[in-house]
Amino acid sequence: MKFTGTDAYVATEDLTVAVNAAVTLERPLLVKGEPGTGKTELARQVAMALGMDMIEWHIKSTTKAQQGLYEYDAVSRLRDSQLGDERVHDVNNYIRKGKLWQAFTAPKKVVLLIDEVDKADIEFPNDLLQELDKMEFHVYETGENVKAQVRPVVIITSNNEKELPDAFLRRCFFHYINFPEADTLRKIVEVHFPGIKDALVATAMTQFYEIREQAGLKKKPSTSEILDWLKLLLAEDLSPEDLKRDAGSLLPKLHGALLKNEQDVHLFERLAFLSRSKR
Repeated sequence: MKFTGTDAYVATEDLTVAVNAAVTLERPLLVKGEPGTGKTELARQVAMALGMDMIEWHIKSTTKAQQGLYEYDAVSRLRDSQLGDERVHDVNNYIRKGKLWQAFTAPKKVVLLIDEVDKADIEFPNDLLQELDKMEFHVYETGENVKAQVRPVVIITSNNEKELPDAFLRRCFFHYINFPEADTLRKIVEVHFPGIKDALVATAMTQFYEIREQAGLKKKPSTSEILDWLKLLLAEDLSPEDLKRDAGSLLPKLHGALLKNEQDVHLFERLAFLSRSKR
């Protein structure tokens, strides 16, 4: 079974090639790209398209690799032993299975999403090398080995906030999701807003790409942000004429959906001031 995208997700040819190559090689697919370009959603759509269940592990700055395998609650066991609880005699009562354990022991092939791996400590990827490579790990408290009977499809996302170790990269099939070109973005818009008027989309996309290409912008608006913006434009029933920016301001209507920090708002305010000064 091949992934070709879904009705709800527009996948470019190079992205579908990457997904299918990773599945064939049984290697983790490492997906990088700007925030908001659909990396996390890709995993969900792959699971849907291939008819698989999905297990999601969202990484935080405090996440440790061991948590993906299992966690042993020694404190609870000590407390229960002091209280004379019978549960204390079975160590399994104090072991919480992590996302990798769940994926390895699933009754059928699943998609395992390891989301935003670059948020964690730099050693986090290295600490998972063996487990992702061999698809097994040892539980020291019980002496058992947990081994995947069916290798999951592993999709790992990164926002490129920090470099990942070479040893980790060697074990992955890599794909960078480029920001979509106008034709692809138009298809994405049509998927989310079927029947939206061409004139409104054309005007909105022109302004959107002008903003993205503005020199000095701290954070470029992403795919998810133009979708939010269009949703607001439709909710306000704005026309292409309503989107025209007046001479006193270069900020687009409802710019809070596109510009997410005060530096970028001030940038457009300064540009408008300079434009007026030259007249």
